[in-house]
Amino acid sequence: MTVSIPFDNSFAALPEGFYTRLDPTPVARPSLVAFNRPLADLLGIDAPGDEDELARIFSGSEVPNGAAPLAQLYAGHQFGQFNPQLGDGRAHLLGEVVGTDGIRRDIQLKGSGPTPYSRMGDGRAWLGPVLREYVVSEAMHALGVPTTRALAAVRTGEDVFREGPMPGAVLTRVAQSHIRVGTFQIYAARRDLEALKALYDYTVERHYPEATDPGDLLQRVIDRQAALVAQWMSLGFIHGVMNTDNTLLSGETIDYGPCAFLDAYHPDTVFSSIDRFGRYGYTSQTDVIVWNMAQLATALLPLTPDPEAAVETFTAQVHAMPDLIRAEWERRFAAKLGISNPRPQDKTLVSDLLTRMQANQADFTNTFRGLLTGTARDEFTDRDAFDAWEPRWRQRIAEEPEPEALMARSNPCFIPRNHRIEQMIEAAVAGDDAPFHRLNAVLARPYEDQPDAEDLSRAPLPDERIAATFCGT
Repeated sequence: MTVSIPFDNSFAALPEGFYTRLDPTPVARPSLVAFNRPLADLLGIDAPGDEDELARIFSGSEVPNGAAPLAQLYAGHQFGQFNPQLGDGRAHLLGEVVGTDGIRRDIQLKGSGPTPYSRMGDGRAWLGPVLREYVVSEAMHALGVPTTRALAAVRTGEDVFREGPMPGAVLTRVAQSHIRVGTFQIYAARRDLEALKALYDYTVERHYPEATDPGDLLQRVIDRQAALVAQWMSLGFIHGVMNTDNTLLSGETIDYGPCAFLDAYHPDTVFSSIDRFGRYGYTSQTDVIVWNMAQLATALLPLTPDPEAAVETFTAQVHAMPDLIRAEWERRFAAKLGISNPRPQDKTLVSDLLTRMQANQADFTNTFRGLLTGTARDEFTDRDAFDAWEPRWRQRIAEEPEPEALMARSNPCFIPRNHRIEQMIEAAVAGDDAPFHRLNAVLARPYEDQPDAEDLSRAPLPDERIAATFCGT
């Protein structure tokens, strides 16, 4: 084996009640679609250019030296309903590496075969969701959002049956860990205090070594999640499935299933086909993350010396979270207008613009970028609405030191637009990976003007609009 991965596994050293050890299921004819060499270098992976070997390893057909494959156990609230046992139903954690930056990260295969937690599923993934997650997670990283990342995508040479036969694929996902709110929930629900304490100790050591007690850990996770969701919203991102098993203690974005980005701005936008009541719509994300943190607080209570007293403290922490989100939201949206030092009255300036955008079906990304380029007015059906707002904004940013520079780094030119993702998937299913590679190359520099890629910044035409997005399972 010429590929060398410097595994340094710690989760596998926890008691086996946290996971099931098993190897991925080999596939018929693995072939490499993409390998993220800059990320591999960051992880310290030595990977010579043998694509066949890379395809075997990152499809699960060959277990690399030093790996300790396992499927993690967790529970979770899914659309508000508690499922007492979930777990990795189609994923295998190969192990961990400590990167050249000193950060420990998991390397996980997704779509790598059935596990004891598959819940009647086949343990596989089809090509479309694998490429979507690769593109969107790497784009989110380039946008500056804390996120899981994509190391590799591999075709399996086998069909996966969903609505019909689909080409199978495996994604290699990288995360600072896969410890979820649901990981804490399962041991709290089982009243397994020993396991809960071991998980707490492990999480603190791995992610929050400064945390002094469960309440301190809770606050640190709340802080990260508040900042994360506000950042999502500043980019028009809709997660689509914010279950507690998709909320990481590390504060990274995970699970790019039915996710989407706003085209025309509307605060109540919902894309996910399984979100029938809009629980995880664009503006609802702020409420849901508070609810998810309340579930984490509940799971941490048994670790406190006086749970009754801790209820009051934890409740206050959770109830304060909306103010944290609001402050971060206001800071980020002010920056999008070129305002580095927001004042209370700037909230009205932002909200007035958003109201006018909604009424005029203005494209979210292009309107904000257009403030920098002078084309924002073109996004409005009623341009008088923009003209009535613009002088107030111009007057305000005249007081700012470098508004153009701030807007340039706060408002991307390029996002993973929903219709371009779907077109990329259609091409890949037909055997053409060029749109996939082009999207990745352009989205790696989202804040840069790229004249040869202007078509990827265009809002969808009426017949290109995506009304619903779908979970990969």
